[in-house]
Amino acid sequence: MLEQMNELAFYTLAGAPESPRDLIAEIEMGERLGMGSAFISERFNIKEAATLSGAVGAVSKTLGVATAATNHNTRHPMVTAAHAMTMHKLTAGRFSLGLGRGIGPMFDAYGLERIKTSQIEDFVGLLRRIWRGETVIQHDGPCGSYPYLSMGAEYKEHIPMTFTAFGPNSLALGGRAFDAVVLHTFFTEETTRRCVLQVKEAAEQAGRNPDHVKVWSCFATVGDHLPEGIRLKKLVGRMATYLQAYGDLMVKTNDWDPVILNRFREDEFVKNFRGAIDNLASTAELEHVSTLIPEDWLASAATGSVDSCVKSINEQFDMGCDGVILHGASPSQIAPIVEGYRAQRSSSRFVRMTNNPGGVA
Repeated sequence: MLEQMNELAFYTLAGAPESPRDLIAEIEMGERLGMGSAFISERFNIKEAATLSGAVGAVSKTLGVATAATNHNTRHPMVTAAHAMTMHKLTAGRFSLGLGRGIGPMFDAYGLERIKTSQIEDFVGLLRRIWRGETVIQHDGPCGSYPYLSMGAEYKEHIPMTFTAFGPNSLALGGRAFDAVVLHTFFTEETTRRCVLQVKEAAEQAGRNPDHVKVWSCFATVGDHLPEGIRLKKLVGRMATYLQAYGDLMVKTNDWDPVILNRFREDEFVKNFRGAIDNLASTAELEHVSTLIPEDWLASAATGSVDSCVKSINEQFDMGCDGVILHGASPSQIAPIVEGYRAQRSSSRFVRMTNNPGGVA
């Protein structure tokens, strides 16, 4: 049996899957490759996180499982608390509840309040109390007012929590209140190093052991062994979709030139395109989009040969990341890269990693 590489993870159902049942084969392949964890993103379509995490928990035997991410404001606290406790028991401790801020304009369209840092921190504190078996009476805080919250005094559990973070306030919150932080895709080396440092410093300032707060790189992994159309979709298409959704934040975080972002937005094709470019654009359209995005914006990814991809993955660890999520491709698509990584892996480097994405050995 292969040694499990708890420092490597993947996202289930990358892109626009035809069926949520596709994740069953992905989980089976991820375990055959000896990967550490499966991360589950949430979309308001066929990628509802609670259902998917239950499916992963049911069919997996070794993989850690994390939502990355769902939102605290789309479910009642007791619903989320019960979901996490059910997953915790179903997986024998392999589950981490992952939260995030969500996409502001989408929340506006759905009539949901935009999420504030204080609300997330308040919510995390509530869940930890509920999982410890406390009864919370007349809570009135940033995340809401609740007369009574309790799961029962018989529960005395610590369920690791993960936070997807972007800006400095989120990174600081992750360091002081969460067990792990997931960074965004396409962070430059300078940005990645800075973010890792911000998380670890925030943990230390909160009186925590910074080594106990894991930082996961979310690293686009698109090797040359994939057909060109798929590579365009998973690299150019994915970057374009991020620029559509929150380009200003991407540019500010990486200190990129906003003039280039404006030129991207004013392009006639981009301006008139309806929907996510990575999901709906044709190969020819993606080739056009590729002319709008500088090569250095796409450089923060594992591309090229297997050896080149493995080298890039190892560089993420050198930047201070504890784990790397091979983002944007299924386990079968990244299998040659995972096998190449295993061939040169130093297992002693990762003895503190467990098969819970927020856990500590």
